[in-house]
Amino acid sequence: MNPLSKILGSSQLIKDLRSLIETMASSDATVLILGESGTGKELVARNLHQLSNRFKHKFIPVNCAAIPRDLIESELFGHRKGSFTGALSDRLGRFELANGGTLFLDEIGDLPPEVQVKLLRVIQERVVDPIGSHKPSPIDVRIVSATHRDLEEEIKAGRFREDLFYRLNVLPIHTPALRNRSEDLSILIENFAKQFAKGQNQPIVFADCLMNAFKKYSWPGNIRELSNICARLSTLYPGKRLFYKDIPQMMLPKGLRNQEKLNEESDKNQSNPVEEVIMLAQGTSVKNYDFVNKIPENKSLPLKERLAEIEKNFIKQALQESKGNVSKTARILSVQRTTLIEKINKYALDSS
Repeated sequence: MNPLSKILGSSQLIKDLRSLIETMASSDATVLILGESGTGKELVARNLHQLSNRFKHKFIPVNCAAIPRDLIESELFGHRKGSFTGALSDRLGRFELANGGTLFLDEIGDLPPEVQVKLLRVIQERVVDPIGSHKPSPIDVRIVSATHRDLEEEIKAGRFREDLFYRLNVLPIHTPALRNRSEDLSILIENFAKQFAKGQNQPIVFADCLMNAFKKYSWPGNIRELSNICARLSTLYPGKRLFYKDIPQMMLPKGLRNQEKLNEESDKNQSNPVEEVIMLAQGTSVKNYDFVNKIPENKSLPLKERLAEIEKNFIKQALQESKGNVSKTARILSVQRTTLIEKINKYALDSS
């Protein structure tokens, strides 16, 4: 499986990102990934490694913001036995552990100034000096770093070295914020819903009213926040089709609360007991489809079979309208593409 398939989305921003990763992967030059928290910077770094010639060697991630200031030098560069109190044995640093592979320095903007100096030397000379060692150790590591900070502003404030910035920023990548690619929401939600479905439960499904509210939300926590909400709703409402009004306000982010008036009409339009048909008709003007005339005349036909026939003809007519294009048909019917494919197979329809 192509590692890039894990970077979900059909927006132009995501297509450009996947293309850029593929182009940069073959290089050994340092990469600087810039983007807001929760936009998938580590996933980008892992893809760069897996598509590179170093994929058989280790990918070592380090969160520079999570390591105590007095330990980070030892964590990165290692130490020798007896070099300081508590150094009871030799310890390999992350650079040496990643030898031959890729070292991912996450939150590089939080690196202390004294460690920045040592990192600059490692990049320039391709050797590390473990604490307490008198002999440098050569390394062969590709460095990929990431930060949510504006490093140029950090340089102006005197918190980040300009020379280190230029060493790190040979190949820059920007991970887009979720609010700038709202067209990817349905794909991401479908993926998370399947991921968090428990046991025999079907994945949760979001009604149009809820999806529309999500598209208007700014998502300050980006994909991480969306994943958390999908996990929460999958736990609270396993296998359910969710309307905005069904969810307690305290279970929603502040920016998604108190939207009853915006969603009241949408809820009303979707409140139909014939749920299977309505799931296909979300957002679609039913009067544009002549599927009712195609229902079998047999008045004794059970309701379930009548509804199945309605659904089948509804899909068939939409497929004809889109000339067999499944993705376009899914958009017409406002359903997830995988759901539509299941229905096409169920009714043995010819999408060609």
